[in-house]
Order: sequence, then C-alpha cells, then structure tokens
Amino acid sequence: MDYYEVLGVAKTASQDEIKKAFHKLAHKFHPDKGGDEKKFKEINEAYQVLSDKSKRSQYDQFGRVFTGDGGTPGGSGFSWSWGKPSTDEESAFNGDFGDIGDIFEEFFGGGFGAKRSRKKDVKKGKDIQIDLEIDLEQTLKEFVKEVTLKKYVTCQRCRGTGGEPETRIKECFSCRGAGQVQQVKKTILGSFTVLSTCPECKGEGTIPEKPCNVCKGDGRVKAQEPIKIRIPAGVDTNQMVRETERGEAGRKSGKPGDLFARILVKPHPIFQRRGDDLFKRAEITFSQATMSDEIEIETLEGANILLQVPAGTESGKVLRISGKGIPRYEGYGRGNLYVELIIKTPKKLSRQQKKLLEELRKEGL
Repeated sequence: MDYYEVLGVAKTASQDEIKKAFHKLAHKFHPDKGGDEKKFKEINEAYQVLSDKSKRSQYDQFGRVFTGDGGTPGGSGFSWSWGKPSTDEESAFNGDFGDIGDIFEEFFGGGFGAKRSRKKDVKKGKDIQIDLEIDLEQTLKEFVKEVTLKKYVTCQRCRGTGGEPETRIKECFSCRGAGQVQQVKKTILGSFTVLSTCPECKGEGTIPEKPCNVCKGDGRVKAQEPIKIRIPAGVDTNQMVRETERGEAGRKSGKPGDLFARILVKPHPIFQRRGDDLFKRAEITFSQATMSDEIEIETLEGANILLQVPAGTESGKVLRISGKGIPRYEGYGRGNLYVELIIKTPKKLSRQQKKLLEELRKEGL
C-alpha cells in the first residue's frame, strides 16, 4: 500500500497539503457518515505515518516504519542487540523474527523488547474515557459542559511527592536513580543481559525517606473532581473530545493522563441529522401545493423562516434551505436544511368544503 497514493498527494507534498488531503478523505469515508470503514482505516494509517516527520523519513527511505515496539504500520519488526542492553546506536541488527518473540517472552517474562532501550514512564497517570450525551441543539455552537469524576488526584498533603512534608526524596540505592537494573538471563541459547524495572523504587528512581501518611507514598488519592469539557460546534456521535492532562493523576508528581469524552448526540423528535445536513417534514394543504404559497418553517435554533412552496408541488418533494444545517466540525460554514413537503389529506370536511370539491371534480381536478 502506497501511503502517498492513499491520500492522493505527491511525495513532495507539504505537511499542510497532507493534512488537508486527510481531512477531506476522512470526512468522505468516515463510517459514521456512511463511508467505507476499510478505506477510512487505510487513510488514517497513511496519515499517521506521513504526518510524522520521523516516520515519513523512514517510510521514504525503507518503504516501512520501524516503531521499536514490535510492530510497524503495514509490517512487523523490532530491533535488539545480542548480549547487552540495546540502544539505537548499539543495535546489532533489525529484522522480522516471526515467532521467535514467543521464545524470548517465555524466558524473559514478557519484558523483552518493551524495557530494553529506554526508561518507561511508570509515573504517568492513565487516560480516562467517558460517554457524554448532548442534545442536537447543542451542536449549533461551542459550549462547555462540566462533569464530576471520581479518579486519582494529586495528594494535597505531600503535593504529589509521595513523602511527608519536608521529607527528603533520595535517590534509589539499588538502581542509582535509573529506575532499571540489569539482569543476566541464562537460556539454552546463551546468556543475555536485559533491563528490568527496579524492584525497590518500582522504576521511579527515587524513594522518600518517610512515605506520606495520606497517600502512603503514592503521591495521589481517589477523590471526586469537577472537570470542564469544551465541546466544539458541529460535533457528531462517536467523535472524541480530548482534554489534555485531565485524566488520572500520575504517581509521585508524574504527568497526568488525558480525558477523552465520546460524544453521543440524542435523537431529535423533529429533525434528522445526516452529516452536516438536517432533514424534516412539513405538511401543506392541497390548495397550497396546487396554487403556491409561503409557509413557516421552524429551524433547529427555534426561529421561524418563510419557505416558498412552488405551484404544482407533489407530495414528497424536498426543498433546500441553505446554511440552516449543522456547523461544520472545526471548519467553516454550515450544512443545509432539507424540508420534505407532505400534502395533508383532510379526514373531515365541512358542507361548504365538500360542495367546493365537488365543483372542482366536475372541472377535472
């Protein structure tokens, strides 16, 4: 799969051109808008590589991307070094080793590859995902919604350090602050030196002389916290809104995770949404359909506008009102409002109405 061909751009395309091409194709093929899910995944995969300068450089040079975690977009592969902990400079060779990874996992307890080259951020808090239900009317403009979540927050007593106030935070004696220790594993294939998380400091590199009495050295506690979430105009069902660093607090002043809100737009009793467009029905009389008339149409905002019914309108005809749909998500302009005209047949007629209709029937109407 050629990522440039997938996005429909040249290999010399700028980052801005790649971004524009992605947004255009993602909008067209998004599954929630009736698009091709397989094609959407290909578009997303191509954008994840070409929008990243480092990954794009690897792709241009090798035709693939080496992620360093055991997998690549469109392929697989990992780097390691024989007989000592691997770094980018010391890697002996790269390649696709297939099922040999299972052999190393058996001997190294699943840690091979994941812990070999850099210290893992063991302090970082977890991301949180929630579902957020909103009304269709709320998609017309940006607004802020406040939610209260029970999650890990920074301990107020120790300010996230994990130690009692004024307690010194010292370097871990076992790993000398590295957070990792070297271990020699003897296997049938020989001896390997691998890195593993320090059992004393749990990979953090530091230990408080006296742990905090409230959080017991963790630097965080469970509590309820109000969070304000910015909801952009034009948001649709299943779109994700991200609030950076509003997830779980990290351990011992670690970086917090992010909060992701999945939007669920409630069904509306009158309007139906299809992408950025709105659809509704309006009833008209036989005389209005035949002779033309102006009727009032209520918009999603609640305002009434006049709509001209053309003479000779048939039941089921759809008229368009430009710019009265949903604002385009993080874009410009709005979709349209489409009104389906339904000719209403009266169930009861007055004597005068019957007389008039009888005369019309005699005239061939």
